[in-house]
Amino acid sequence: MGRGKIEIKKIENTTNRQVTYSKRRNGIFKKAQELTVLCDAKVSLIMFSSTGKLHEFISPTITTKMFFDEYQKTARVDLWGSHYEKMQENYRRLKEINNKLRREIRQRMGEDLNGMKIKELQALEEKMTSSLDLIRERKCHVIKTQSETYRKKVRSLEQRHGNLLLHLKAKIGDPLYGLVDNEGDYEIALANEANNLYPSLRLHHHHGGSFEDLLRLA
Repeated sequence: MGRGKIEIKKIENTTNRQVTYSKRRNGIFKKAQELTVLCDAKVSLIMFSSTGKLHEFISPTITTKMFFDEYQKTARVDLWGSHYEKMQENYRRLKEINNKLRREIRQRMGEDLNGMKIKELQALEEKMTSSLDLIRERKCHVIKTQSETYRKKVRSLEQRHGNLLLHLKAKIGDPLYGLVDNEGDYEIALANEANNLYPSLRLHHHHGGSFEDLLRLA
């Protein structure tokens, strides 16, 4: 008894529809491969499932671009003409915008002003005034921020300097670190500890010098 005839209509059940698509897709791809091998044919298949998933087959002896180029040549059709025209139109539009922006830049630099009407010159002046106000506002903000940062750094350095002077005064008052009697380097008098406090400070004491003079040198 033969198989019953299958009615060709959309399969409503999603699962069954996907299973049928997968089986028949594999069957079509198998036939396309057989045609390629047995008949030396150039075959291209492009399929999209109901979920939008792409499946394609192309004979190994040709690329997709070569296949469509040969199709256009044989069928005498242009598949890319409309797309190329849209690209050209978009290119012309972007080129016009670019030229307009370049012209505005030159005008803001005082160039290419010939032929401008009084209203156009007034509009240009208003734009430049507005731009100048924004630039000044930004500059003031940057100066204010930098000044505050520098003030904080100065206060920090002044505090460190005062602490170091107090520490140095305490060390000099210690009998272990008395002033030297002749001219010399105070790094020797303060030894390693004072060297750690002032690695780059050189103190010199002259005969008759006072303690305040020494602090001023620090």
